Amino acid sequence: MSSLAKQISVPIFSGQNYDYWAIKMKTYFQSQKLWELVEEGVTLQEDSSTSSSDEKGKLENKKAKDSEALYYIQTAVADHIFPRISVATSAKEAWSILQKEYQGSTKVRIIKLQTLRRDFENMKMKDSETIDEYYTKVRELVNQLKSYGEDIPEKRVVEKLLISVTEKYDPIVTTIEETKDITTLTLTELVGSLEAYEKRRSRREENSLENAFSLN
Repeated sequence: MSSLAKQISVPIFSGQNYDYWAIKMKTYFQSQKLWELVEEGVTLQEDSSTSSSDEKGKLENKKAKDSEALYYIQTAVADHIFPRISVATSAKEAWSILQKEYQGSTKVRIIKLQTLRRDFENMKMKDSETIDEYYTKVRELVNQLKSYGEDIPEKRVVEKLLISVTEKYDPIVTTIEETKDITTLTLTELVGSLEAYEKRRSRREENSLENAFSLN
């Protein structure tokens, strides 16, 4: 067990927000170089008696790493969730049990993924929403897609924001499209520009309202 693993506390899953928990755990396993074992499991050789000592050593090391990953999963679930995976003998088995129960079967996950893709394509900003509120909704949907195995490139999210904000942002969107390279524009830059425009527009509207009252 690495010193980093000792320092980091794994997120606890209590039955809610499985998608977010799974993303955090995947990142954690990747940081410990264990994700491949969780995802694919340990391939056991049919006849270990014919294996070289080096191959046996590698297999034993994989088994130890798998036990380590299984331990992390066991400690990352609340006590009332633990019985569901208590009989699992590998990290892959425990992970699959939780995934199937909280995300559904492969068929269900495919249907859910299709629904999320459709939601992403159809998402539009509401007149009552701020840039921060809308961007948060987009990020949440992108994270859900990621939890179902689909990574949305940042470039695609940038393009989505540009075409789905309300008409009142048309002036700044046009300026961005004409002066920026959309293929390299980051989300941080885009959201920052949209929020700055939003604040300027809000101040102008407030000043106009104050002037209107002062004339009465």
